Parts: sequence; structure tokens; C-alpha cells
Amino acid sequence: MQTKPQLIARDLFRSFRIGSRRIEVLRGISMEIARGEAVFLCGASGAGKTTLLYTLAGLERPESGTVEFEGRQLYNGSSASQARLRNQKMGFVFQGYFLLPELTALENVLLPGMIGRRPATAKAEESLRAVGLGERMLHLPAELSGGEQQRVAIARAMTNDPEIIFADEPTGNLDSKTGDAIIDLLLGLTRERNKTLLVVTHETRLAARGDRQLHIADGVLQ
Repeated sequence: MQTKPQLIARDLFRSFRIGSRRIEVLRGISMEIARGEAVFLCGASGAGKTTLLYTLAGLERPESGTVEFEGRQLYNGSSASQARLRNQKMGFVFQGYFLLPELTALENVLLPGMIGRRPATAKAEESLRAVGLGERMLHLPAELSGGEQQRVAIARAMTNDPEIIFADEPTGNLDSKTGDAIIDLLLGLTRERNKTLLVVTHETRLAARGDRQLHIADGVLQ
């Protein structure tokens, strides 16, 4: 028996107004992602990669179309229930690490649990060890390299044991060697824990390492 895809998008449209101009960013995108799949979404700058990622993750409502995650329509229900779903089921890694500078690595990783009112120090420590930062838990972001800060961000994304990780240009601020290590880490952790991974990147070399590549151009998947 074939299992239903974990994430299903149907006919997504999204546009932005700049002055009197209307820019069509997503033009009828439909796609499916299976549980445990590592999918890389590629395209040139301005192709709509990040808008698509945010729409699939429940962060940017489409003008029309639907997104279904594990049988639930993402844009139905209250904003509180949508936020709860994201907090419990989704992890996010961005190009900018978005660490709070006054908090230690451990405190930054604890944040999603605090938001969900279930902080778990042991789990956060385990997440930091899993990304190779067991010795740096009490360091502030300013005391960490860019690669280490991104590892903290990955540990934070994993700490609530989400079903899917969304990563938006996670290597964008890193040199190629450090970027390769970050992709290794994301692929290794998600495969080991049978999590789904969706990565936006403009680097086709990195994208070749996933289970599947999707290419977006002019608001449509190629």
C-alpha cells in the first residue's frame, strides 16, 4: 500500500506589488514530498525559491492554492493553531542564523521548547552534542564561528523532534568547505532520524546530494 505524501501543495499562486507593477512569484505550483525524503529546491536569485519554501512551511499564505501537511490544511484554523503546528512539527534553518546574541548556544537551542512551554535541557544538550558542539554549549554566538553558529541553529531546529526541517540557503553565509559540512550534517541527522528535509539553495553542486532536485524558474517548477 502506498503511503500518502507528507506534504502536498496544489496550484500555489503568489504575487507582490512594487509600485504599480505586479510581480508573479509563484504561478500555479503543485508538488508532493514523501516522508523521510531529502529534497533540494534550486533556482536563480529571485526565482521564487524562498517564497515557495515559506508558503510550504505555513509562513506565507498563498493568494490561492492549498498546502496540506500530514493531512492538515496549513492555512485553515486560527493563527495560534498554525503556530503550534509549526512549533511542534517543523524545524527551521535560515541563511542568517537568527541566534539571540545575549543567550548561550544552549539557551538558544532551548527557545523552541520554551515557546511550546516544554523546555527540555537534556534534549537541547543532546541536540548540541549531535551537531558536534558538546564542548561549546555555554558560549555566546559572538564566541562561535559562522559554521558553529549554523550548527547551533540546526540543533535548535531539531530540538523539538520535528517531522520536517525547512532550510533556506543554510550555506549562504559560509565558505564552501564549511557549507559542505553543514549539508553533511543536515543530511546525516535527518536520514538517521527519518525526518523530511527541504533545502533551498542556488548551488546545484550541493543540490545533487539530495534524494531529489526541484528547479524553479519564473514561478514554475521545471
